[in-house]
Amino acid sequence: MQALGFIETRSLTASIEASDVMTKTADVWVVGTEKIGSGLVNVVIQGDVDAVTAAVKAGEAVAKKRLERFMQLM
Repeated sequence: MQALGFIETRSLTASIEASDVMTKTADVWVVGTEKIGSGLVNVVIQGDVDAVTAAVKAGEAVAKKRLERFMQLM
């Protein structure tokens, strides 16, 4: 069964890093990205349900780390 996964980041750099980690963590592929505005970027992935779940969790962890690093610089 196929599933879609979504992750929203606060910068293009974070979305690229999250996409990289997600595709390397599990057998998923990036369906597309959408620049929402105010620096927000949405990434959509597709794959098997378990693979998408694992990939989104990995991408979320990377995006949170990037946000924490950004907040420390401010």
